[in-house]
Amino acid sequence: MDQGADDDRDRKPKKKVGFLGGLLRSGSFAFNKGTKDNKKHTRRVSEGDVTTLRKVRPDPPPRDRARSRRRPRRPDPDPHAGTTAARALKGKGVSVAADDVDDEYDDHAPAAVRVEWPPRGMSADEELPPQHALELICRGASLHKGHKKAVPHAPDSYYTLYATSSGNRGAGSDAANLHDAMAQLMTLRMLGQGHASYPWETLEQPSCAFMYGRRPGTITLNHWASMASVVPPAIALRDAGVEPRPMDLFRIFERLKELQSGLEDDDEGLLYKILYRRILRDPDRMFSPHRTLDKQITDLILVLSRPDWIDFTDPKNHVATRFVFDRGEGGREDRYRTFFHQLLLSLELELRIHSAQHGDWAKEKLLQQIPPTIQWSLALARRWREYVRVDEFGDTPDKIKLRYKLKKRQVKMLKRFAQMMKWPNLGGTLDNLKEKDDAFALDAISSDAFAFFSGLVFPGPSFPFLIMNTLIDLDPDPATDNLALLSHTHPQCGFQYRNSHTYWSASCIVGKVLAPTCRCVGGWVGPGRPTADLGRSQIARIRSRRPRQPRRRMGPEDVESMGERSDPLGPPADTYPIGDYELARPKTDEGFEVDTVRIELLGFRPSATQPSLEEENGNGAGGTGKAAVPQLFDATIQFAIDGLSWPLRLMYDVSFISAWPCSDGPHPLFFDYVYKAIQVDDIVRVRDWGGLYARQRQSATTSARSSPAPPPLPPNGNLDDYYDQLNDEEEQDEEKVLVVEAFGVRDNEVLARAWCSHWGLSAVVADVDKTCMACAIREAYAATLTVVILVDDRLHGDDGNEA
Repeated sequence: MDQGADDDRDRKPKKKVGFLGGLLRSGSFAFNKGTKDNKKHTRRVSEGDVTTLRKVRPDPPPRDRARSRRRPRRPDPDPHAGTTAARALKGKGVSVAADDVDDEYDDHAPAAVRVEWPPRGMSADEELPPQHALELICRGASLHKGHKKAVPHAPDSYYTLYATSSGNRGAGSDAANLHDAMAQLMTLRMLGQGHASYPWETLEQPSCAFMYGRRPGTITLNHWASMASVVPPAIALRDAGVEPRPMDLFRIFERLKELQSGLEDDDEGLLYKILYRRILRDPDRMFSPHRTLDKQITDLILVLSRPDWIDFTDPKNHVATRFVFDRGEGGREDRYRTFFHQLLLSLELELRIHSAQHGDWAKEKLLQQIPPTIQWSLALARRWREYVRVDEFGDTPDKIKLRYKLKKRQVKMLKRFAQMMKWPNLGGTLDNLKEKDDAFALDAISSDAFAFFSGLVFPGPSFPFLIMNTLIDLDPDPATDNLALLSHTHPQCGFQYRNSHTYWSASCIVGKVLAPTCRCVGGWVGPGRPTADLGRSQIARIRSRRPRQPRRRMGPEDVESMGERSDPLGPPADTYPIGDYELARPKTDEGFEVDTVRIELLGFRPSATQPSLEEENGNGAGGTGKAAVPQLFDATIQFAIDGLSWPLRLMYDVSFISAWPCSDGPHPLFFDYVYKAIQVDDIVRVRDWGGLYARQRQSATTSARSSPAPPPLPPNGNLDDYYDQLNDEEEQDEEKVLVVEAFGVRDNEVLARAWCSHWGLSAVVADVDKTCMACAIREAYAATLTVVILVDDRLHGDDGNEA
């Protein structure tokens, strides 16, 4: 169908508790098939009357009268959704599963690129049988499937959510390469080596292996779904009263060095003797000694369940080297010894769990039963076993010499990170790095540098701040003293350095919006444009609100119905009319590249509410210094659009999802996936897309203390008629997708993202060279989003992201 004219582009709707149970203190929805009102509506699967969901066009053409099918709508949120089992969607005909089409067509030759619809030789009045419809419509199209999993030892009201995608016949994924993103240490697979194949296989949740999207400043669909998980608070462990044998520093490191050669699991007598004569006490040694691995594992878990060990589930303790960086000086000898005592016990447990005597199935079941506090201690033991070696040891900390297997790789990574970030004092920093490396003093710079170079890094969001703090600590410029309070406990932050560049955490809304014009690596976005609103070298914490999308916010029922709500074929049927589909293609005629948008300035205004005046500086040698807390700012970006200035407030902490790539596109789009396409320079004239704030203003129950709607944008001429047009009933459709064509300069994508943050709308971002417009729109429906941003990186050549 011709998409050239603007009017045509606005589409019309046509069991038994395991052995660990005693450690823990006691403490789904789908769509129903619609009723058969009459013979004309036998293929409708949505609940309720269709006329309440879509406006009926007067006098439709003959082929439109048969369009009684409707794709499943989102069910109304239910407060008890987490405790209700999901019911499978039942329908007539063939249903397309998220993993079926990819396997079915992997061995077939690629189909020809579609340039017209209906296909040549076919009529719009024809109907396709299911198999033929799969070949013509679904080949190479992205498919999405949601997963809901229970949390062990928790009520049914707690769950974790995931999303998996497929169907593009091996054309890639939506996730960034962990090596290229320098994010290898941000994730830890609980069982096995290498990267996780599925997001539920990692210790950290949501999984950082499936966090960053392929496009700068984006996340994956799985991470978006996982953000809606409901996890219980920290589970308290019952103190079993089992104490380990007291051990001094010499005996602890003696055993740590022995374990570098592996566990003595081939000699049951020796293994028992070492554990129960040097480390633990066997309460049943007289009548039933604990010689088997399962009993020894139980004893180690009981000992590690004591409350006096370090709780590594607390994000404040995720820089583990802060407990040992000072080498016990200043009266901290006991903390130093306790840390390595806990490490030894965890390593003994880790090696027994992963013993060759256990099969993978048994290991997986056992790891699922272990409480989170002990799992995080096992993570530290795994990092130690993989990356650290004991060369020398004694009875005092100064006699301990460690060797770091990962140091050479980490030095190269830090150099590449500094170069990609265009660090202002690059020469002096790299010279200092080489000097410290030659002197074997990299672990003596700071606790963050100790963690980074040793590899003792916990999975999760702490790593980006470790690498940036290490770079700052190596920079000899005294101005870096003003940047000492960067912390993963305050991820909504960034800083300006030497008035030359700004750098922003990838979790910060400023970084998410500016990312198209910067590089995104190591969890940081930069170098960004400087600003006059910050000091020469200053940290800025950004205030942003949670998006006000109660109806659009994802829930468990949305994740579980993701496949049905975004199926390329629409609802299951016996036949699929060709007239129910049409090609969705962006405007590519003359003038489709917008070159009238430029970023004018990046603005920051101190927030009316500020944090307390001082906080503890945990980044220094002793970790006890006090420093002024970074200020809290409200961020704005001002654009010049066709000669006029338009400021946009980065008010809401929205997310941008990298679209899953498809192949053999463009794909036909089912008529009930409704959308409206506009060019990016028109986006500032779109106010309150979907009518969220209009409905809130009309509701008498809206709280007076809730976040206000964004202020009106400055008018560009007389826009009353335009706004009246946007406020009609059809534009207030809760599910209708706004497709923003941001082709041209990279500032166009920044404008689209800033507009999303201004209004509180998350979006799917798709490169049309990798994902067709139809697949991007369906992914927005899968993610319950109403905005799609289209870009084309081919227009930028090989220049990479701008500085």
